[in-house]
Amino acid sequence: MYRSEDHRTFAAPSENGMEAPGEQSASDVWTRVKRRLRAELGEDIFASWFGRLELDSVIEGCAYLSVPTRFLKSWIESHYADRVLAVYRSESGDVERVSIGVRSTLGRDPAAQRRVSDAPRPAPAASMALPSTSGDFKAPSIAAPQEERGESSDLGGAPLDSRLTFESFIVGRSNALAHAAADRVAHAQNGQAIYNPLYLHAGVGLGKTHLLHAIGHEVRAQGRRVIYLTADRFMYGFVASLKAQTSLAFKERLRGIDLLIIDDVQFIQGKQIQQEFGHTLNALIDAGRQIVIAADRPPADLENLDERVRSRLAGGLVVEVSALDEALRTSILTTRVEALKTIHPTFEVGPNVIAYVARAITANGRDLEGAVNRLLAHATLTGSSITLETAETAIRDLVRNREPKRVKIEDIQKLVASRYNVSRSDILSERRTAAVVRPRQIAMYLSKVLTLRSLPEIGRRFGGRDHTTVLHAVRKIEKALGEDHALSDEVELLKRMLQE
Repeated sequence: MYRSEDHRTFAAPSENGMEAPGEQSASDVWTRVKRRLRAELGEDIFASWFGRLELDSVIEGCAYLSVPTRFLKSWIESHYADRVLAVYRSESGDVERVSIGVRSTLGRDPAAQRRVSDAPRPAPAASMALPSTSGDFKAPSIAAPQEERGESSDLGGAPLDSRLTFESFIVGRSNALAHAAADRVAHAQNGQAIYNPLYLHAGVGLGKTHLLHAIGHEVRAQGRRVIYLTADRFMYGFVASLKAQTSLAFKERLRGIDLLIIDDVQFIQGKQIQQEFGHTLNALIDAGRQIVIAADRPPADLENLDERVRSRLAGGLVVEVSALDEALRTSILTTRVEALKTIHPTFEVGPNVIAYVARAITANGRDLEGAVNRLLAHATLTGSSITLETAETAIRDLVRNREPKRVKIEDIQKLVASRYNVSRSDILSERRTAAVVRPRQIAMYLSKVLTLRSLPEIGRRFGGRDHTTVLHAVRKIEKALGEDHALSDEVELLKRMLQE
């Protein structure tokens, strides 16, 4: 259930008391609401703020939603509550209010939630430029939530995972440079900062977070001060310190460490938070302290970050951890199977099965881990040996349900520019020659059909153009595809190249 200070309701100016829709209907409506929010706000904003927003129940005209942290709750309430309610009402006339709470480990009893939501609430705090939050980075009067505690809790840091060390990291061609850079930073003589900042970027499950934790373990073992933060925790700590009027102490503590590790930096939002993040980077680098950053894309592609911050991040060593090749996937599977055999001596997986799994699962290391767990479950629960047939059955969902590759507008622009022998800057420019206009229109069309970006956002990514320009380009290419078979084949080839 929710604590009273973690629960707030937003109501539309109309009467309530309608019956809640059925469970299946509520789920369908929530799916449509999320789809609408994703389309209207764009993929980046949706992933940053709404990816972990869940529907708990719909009771008496109120949709009870929840998020895992108080920072997310406070930010959505301050910036998007009206939008969420408007979209919800357009999809379901039965919903008159939206209530956002913080998920706890005590379960979700809708009746209890209603009782809590009706309890008296403390008077609202004074308004601020940034959203308020019902906790503190380290406030003596308000206990931090259980999920915020752990190693380095005095600085609000997240604990380091003891399993993620250099010894457990498997090196291959795709991650060798990133591993070497991380190892050099972790073992720098006399704690001297090198490659500052070290910036690692990769897709999901390719090992960048593993390297961050490994660096943290090594540096901490040397007796030096380390703090590991996700973007969420950094934002939560800064906003909470503003509310508690302890921002100066927050800054001094953060800048007094030897190694700062920030994960998922692409999620840092808000002008004031980004400014403080930039000041922290500058202060630590000028003081000779080491910074290690991870994100899902290179600094130049972090459009939501302040340009000065992007420039600072790009000024260090930027290393990409690319997709796992088949040899590395085979090594990961073999190592994992051998580790499990020490616990389950009868667990045997032949090289032909490992080779099949390595070929079938190409997305990331987490899927490989899931595949081995499924093979182990099959072997221990049925008592039968692992064959190719049983392996196909065990990992079928991982192969069939893999998410398609997420296509970025930058990738579209680069591929189209290369294909039509123009530069990306030409596509973003105001040039109107035929050699540039057609590739630009094709790139806009592909951005509309292959991404979830809105037309205004696509226009902004194409040199700040108006959404009507994008719409004109999309319609023109759609018409041309029906008349020009050669162009249709060319565009289909570009789609396949982007999605593979």
